[in-house]
Amino acid sequence: MLLLDELPETLLDLAVPHEDINELTALAARFAAEPELADLLERSVLALVERIGTVGVQPELPPPPAGSGELERWFPVYVALAALPYTKAYHRERGIPDDIARRTLADLGRHIALHHRRRGKGGLNAPRWLRLHLRGEIYQLGRLQFQRARLGERTSRAARAAGVDAEPGDPCLNLHIPDCLGPLTPQACADSIARAKSFFARHFPEECHRVATCHSWLLDEQLRDHLPENSNILGFQGLFRTAYRSDEPADREPVGFVFGDPELPVADLPQRTSLQRAVAQHLLSGGHWYLGHGWFAL
Repeated sequence: MLLLDELPETLLDLAVPHEDINELTALAARFAAEPELADLLERSVLALVERIGTVGVQPELPPPPAGSGELERWFPVYVALAALPYTKAYHRERGIPDDIARRTLADLGRHIALHHRRRGKGGLNAPRWLRLHLRGEIYQLGRLQFQRARLGERTSRAARAAGVDAEPGDPCLNLHIPDCLGPLTPQACADSIARAKSFFARHFPEECHRVATCHSWLLDEQLRDHLPENSNILGFQGLFRTAYRSDEPADREPVGFVFGDPELPVADLPQRTSLQRAVAQHLLSGGHWYLGHGWFAL
């Protein structure tokens, strides 16, 4: 249920852009006035929070209400807002500190801002990604995000070959790198990893996380040919051992991360920074970027 009087402050807490708060507050009144919309919202929330906290569940939600005008593109945001009481209850049950919960859930506002940047209006970029936050599977701990996940066959095989006790399906922590939190410095990464070790040991003691993983274009070894040796990105790569390599090009990943929109034409990419030049010049020369898959022992 959406509490209209509390909605503006809730949106502020979630880092929703100020320009969207009035529109979201006004449109929310439709859920009280139109029972079919309220029913769809309730069904969506219940599907989202079913078995909340369970790793690997990928709930299928009803589609947004077609033909509902502006409400259609905002509907995933209202689902997130209506699911908050369940998420907060789960956080309390696990003893998650308020500041960590707040910074984790503020990723909602970041993705609304990203939607503005890419499409020129508000909405939720990658609604499936935010389901991890609302289900208690991912947490912002300093510079990095850490997702409770399960080891795959190839990564566990690589870890076992290095002497780590690791089997497919074992708990692991999957690292994610937000693009809005400043430089990816070695100190910031070390601090995040140290915080993650104590955080998950305290709040998820039944899960033994022996391995951290990352699946990202930032682990593409070709970056070593384009960036200086003291690059923060190369320092980040140095944290990981290679688990396996992808064969399929993933050019959209660095273009979206570095330039804000994966649909930008390569010929139009700016080259103001060393990273922008690295990504753009490699693509302009006919090369491709690939996802790297790395791990390290915790």
